[in-house]
Amino acid sequence: MRFELSFWEQKQYFTNIDVVIVGSGIVGLSAALSLKEKSPKINILIVESGALPSGASTKNAGFACIGSISELIDDLKKREEEEVFALVEKRYNGLKRLRERIGDAGMHYNAYGGYEVFDNVINYEECADKITDFNFELNKRIGIKEIYKNADASIAKLGLNNTKHLISCSAEGQIDSGMMMEALIDKAKLAGIKILNGLHVTSFENENDKIKLQTKNGYIFQAGRMLICTNGFAKQLLPSEDVEPARGQVLITSQIPLLKIKGNFHFDRGYFYFRNVEDRVLIGGGRNLSFETEHTTEQNVTTLIQSKLEELLREMILPGINYSIEQRWAGTMGIGTNKDPIVKKIQKNIYCAVRMGGMGIALGSLTGEEAAALVFAEL
Repeated sequence: MRFELSFWEQKQYFTNIDVVIVGSGIVGLSAALSLKEKSPKINILIVESGALPSGASTKNAGFACIGSISELIDDLKKREEEEVFALVEKRYNGLKRLRERIGDAGMHYNAYGGYEVFDNVINYEECADKITDFNFELNKRIGIKEIYKNADASIAKLGLNNTKHLISCSAEGQIDSGMMMEALIDKAKLAGIKILNGLHVTSFENENDKIKLQTKNGYIFQAGRMLICTNGFAKQLLPSEDVEPARGQVLITSQIPLLKIKGNFHFDRGYFYFRNVEDRVLIGGGRNLSFETEHTTEQNVTTLIQSKLEELLREMILPGINYSIEQRWAGTMGIGTNKDPIVKKIQKNIYCAVRMGGMGIALGSLTGEEAAALVFAEL
């Protein structure tokens, strides 16, 4: 069924749109803000299918990270060294840009650092052997010495059980993802950028030098340019692009008095991750337990993965401590055959910025700005 817009709706929201951005996550908002900075008079509309950003921007774990050593080792098995470390550098600079745009207080950024947790010696030794080389390479690129260090001395202080070794990463921090997104949305509205929620774009086409967009609820409207920033949902509009959905499941505990855990923690090549949220523990991941099942845009949680997350809480993170599980949820990441974002022109007047590879907090700001530059160059 097609719903007709009223005169007032058409005039106020859907007339003379220079750029429509599909997706109101970190990438979409960053692109819109960057376009406004380049051209303050440009008319930008952001449309979002959900009441809140639908992918991972408000459903992630709040990790401001650049990659653990085991993740980088895995990446180096598939890609050239220059490509891997260039992406790490982009993550670091992306986090820096996000902090500049919002301010640390605006997203409760805490530079607690991070750790990679090892429950066996073999995996640790492979990573430990790379510490010196990786530190040398990253110091050249981002100017920080000794990012990675052995941190075995912190195991007891952090209260970890079944842990043989730790490697720390000084370049990590954590944020409040809800505060971050609210700050970006507030900045967008202050800049005169319109944001409409509940508009699920289902199709589009070029028509008379305009983009004609069709929505699930029947609305049809036009814009001069279209930028698709739907990340894990990108296949719905861009079926030929190398980006697939990946579900990330999470849970959070009740408040725990005298909690020892502080910082970000990565385990099992980054497939599991946990952190403190003040005096709670948030833990997520586990899609490696069932890649096929987790290759979905559905945002329900599963018994298989939630049970494993609870097992890690009991046996490794909070042994012998009383707590309860207060919330469980899932978000949708965008992944592909490599971890570089896709930022490109799709066809005349249509562009995309998708596939954050589970690193949207780190990559979203610069990816959005890169997409904005691409669109602006052809306005």
